[in-house]
Amino acid sequence: MHTVDYFVLALYFCTLLVIGFRANKRHKDVDDYYVGGRKVGVLSLAALWMSSWVGGAAIVGSAEKSYQVGISALWYALSIFIGFLLFALTCAARIKELGDTHKHITYPDLIEERYDSRTRIVSTLTTVAAYLGYIAGQLIAAAHIIAAISGQSLGISFVVATTVTVLYTSMGGFFAVETTDKFQSLLVLGGITLVTVPLTWNYMGGIERLVTELPADFYDWGNWGWGTILAMVTSMVLTFFTSMDSFTRCYAASSCKAARKGTLYAALAALVISCSICFLGMSSRVIFPDGTGAPGGASALIGLIMHVLPVGIKGLLLVAILSAIMSTADTCILCASSNLTSDIYHRYINPAASRETVLRLSIASSICVGVAGALIGWFFKDIMSILVMAFTFNSAGLFFPTMAVFFWKRATSSAAFWSMSASLCTVSLWYIGQGMDPENTWFAIDPVWPGLLVSAVSFIALTLMASERCADTNLQPDNTLV
Repeated sequence: MHTVDYFVLALYFCTLLVIGFRANKRHKDVDDYYVGGRKVGVLSLAALWMSSWVGGAAIVGSAEKSYQVGISALWYALSIFIGFLLFALTCAARIKELGDTHKHITYPDLIEERYDSRTRIVSTLTTVAAYLGYIAGQLIAAAHIIAAISGQSLGISFVVATTVTVLYTSMGGFFAVETTDKFQSLLVLGGITLVTVPLTWNYMGGIERLVTELPADFYDWGNWGWGTILAMVTSMVLTFFTSMDSFTRCYAASSCKAARKGTLYAALAALVISCSICFLGMSSRVIFPDGTGAPGGASALIGLIMHVLPVGIKGLLLVAILSAIMSTADTCILCASSNLTSDIYHRYINPAASRETVLRLSIASSICVGVAGALIGWFFKDIMSILVMAFTFNSAGLFFPTMAVFFWKRATSSAAFWSMSASLCTVSLWYIGQGMDPENTWFAIDPVWPGLLVSAVSFIALTLMASERCADTNLQPDNTLV
């Protein structure tokens, strides 16, 4: 690395910290800190969506998979694209409408409004657990990038990534995240798609080497394994409808139309970037066929950038990738922080707390969840495994009760609570079983399937049973959200 590249990295970190500290002065209450006063426009919303989904897995993890299995790695990108489309067309505007009507800040706010407080508790615990996993995956990916740029050890790089991300997110809240994410999204889209792809294409001499030098199975869409692909696509698409950031994005939108359009714009941008990353990962396999200089893993994309790009551009592109990862991490920290502050402290521990007290606690909780996620990331360094596990927890138990908020008025609070609880326990036990006895045939099944099955069966059965009792006694089912 050249001195210019180090300067680019230092300038980037300083910019983030300045943005965070300046944004801190704009917060008046938790509505500002977590949903930006509900006035975010279409392009800003698209950038925020991008920051949620185009991060460590979509860039570093997808490059790794493309290096290993070829075009089949695009299933990750297609999962994101499908999730964006379905969510935009079915729920985005409705969530915005309900959020404005009931002044929701978090996803569990919506769940309690429709069901009850105990269901809120389960959804909060599930969301916090999932977001700690998301934070962990992003921070360890960021550490790999910083290590490549600076030449420092992974441990030192991890501390730097965690410190900078936690500081600017906790101090700046939503306004810092919004500002940095617009800047970071442009940097990623332009740096990867408009700079790295053309330079790599030129270095490779066109696409011919990809066709002639890669194994035939690199063009097999099922090379990743159809069982793994189906489970991943299912859990990721469903996560759009249960993920905390999906709801906060819609709450923050300036209008129902903005909520829908911002989501659709993000879908197109994410697909373009993901296809670019797949090309770069496969190109890295051609340039380093035996892993020399880019020994698979997270270093596949990094090795290509270090080898192909000129001084200055090299540092800029590594910073672009780093910015995508850190922008996802800041979103995850803010979401988990709002769970602790709004869904636990302000809802159950101290409902009478002043807005100044809650705002101060919001900053403290952002620091706490950032550090907790960092510790998880350090002990479990497999980026894709951490994120897929988080997607599973977030989707398996929450999907059916969440969809019932919008599409099934007969659904009951008791059914929602027990289906969420049973699914959460099932998924947890399944992962434990896989760790203790990986050869067991039952545990070879991806945990998302038993989790979804238990949730669906218990939710539907308990709702129908409650409806029959109501019919027999001329009572009405639980409250519905209108």
